[in-house]
Amino acid sequence: MTAYAKHLILLLLPLLIISCGDTGSLDGIFTIETSAIKNSIKNGGEIAISLKAKKNITVDSVVYDLDGARLGSKKDTEKYTTTLTSPKLGGRTLTATISTPDGTTTTTKKINILHTVAPKVYGYKIINRYPHQTDAYTQGLEFVGDTLYESNGSYGESTLRKLDYKTGEVLKEVKLDNSYFAEGMTIIGDNIYQLTWQENTGFIYNKDTFERTGTFAYNQSKEGWGLTNDGSVIYKSDGTSKIWTLDPSNLSEQSYIEPTHNNGVMSQLNELEFINGKIYANTYQRESIAIIDPKTGALEALINLKGLKKEVQSGLDPDNEVLNGIAYKANEGRLFVTGKHWNTLFEIEIVEK
Repeated sequence: MTAYAKHLILLLLPLLIISCGDTGSLDGIFTIETSAIKNSIKNGGEIAISLKAKKNITVDSVVYDLDGARLGSKKDTEKYTTTLTSPKLGGRTLTATISTPDGTTTTTKKINILHTVAPKVYGYKIINRYPHQTDAYTQGLEFVGDTLYESNGSYGESTLRKLDYKTGEVLKEVKLDNSYFAEGMTIIGDNIYQLTWQENTGFIYNKDTFERTGTFAYNQSKEGWGLTNDGSVIYKSDGTSKIWTLDPSNLSEQSYIEPTHNNGVMSQLNELEFINGKIYANTYQRESIAIIDPKTGALEALINLKGLKKEVQSGLDPDNEVLNGIAYKANEGRLFVTGKHWNTLFEIEIVEK
């Protein structure tokens, strides 16, 4: 190789390196801007989407999608107007795929798709009162026929119980190791599934003997809060805005919904119960129950239970010994609620306000 050729290669090498790195140099150049106020829009609403670039760059085309479903395309970064419709409400991902002479890059933006109507608000009427064990830090409550099952939390005090709901008598009990803080539970067939809080562990028991038959780990969800089922799918809350769907055969997380009303997304949903096709959920430290569509996440109604805590013993911790426990006696169509360390299990009727 001649000296001239070597010199030419040295001159061209930086250009070759820059050219090879052009695609990477697009990272972080573009951001998505929208007309959505506080990144929220009603489902089916119109939205204007555009791109902002940190430097002058030629754009050949932009393709927009919502959670992988194509919305449309533009030949530049100018405003693109479309209608956002999603089968699931809550936080969704808006993606722009940008093609330039130097390569292709993507940028994303989270946007909340809200319910189109405000939740209906119900009141309640107390129908019956039954004794409830005051050592029970209630985290899960569920009927099978006439028998009530309860999961109770706190480190060193966590239990799984079978109860006579009329008398409050504990018919069977298993205590958890002191290192576990029990949370929600649900029952499918002969299996009881019980969550723990931050231990990334769930337990499986035989419904009749309370023998522990298995364990399961959480995946994307980091904590265990509430648990319920519709007969074929298990629903799990984790303290965030998500309610996860689990496969009962292996307890793997399949997908999730985010309970959403007309003004935002709810979080800290705790104890769960599946009633007539809807998820009923306590919200931590609130005196209400949310009624949620399990397919879309739409928060359709709220049951205002304000004043119920005044009907139990005094001296309870206002931050911890709160409403938490929903059980539906399906064979009689009766709804029951209680709270952590409360001395009463209430049968209530939902009433129009």
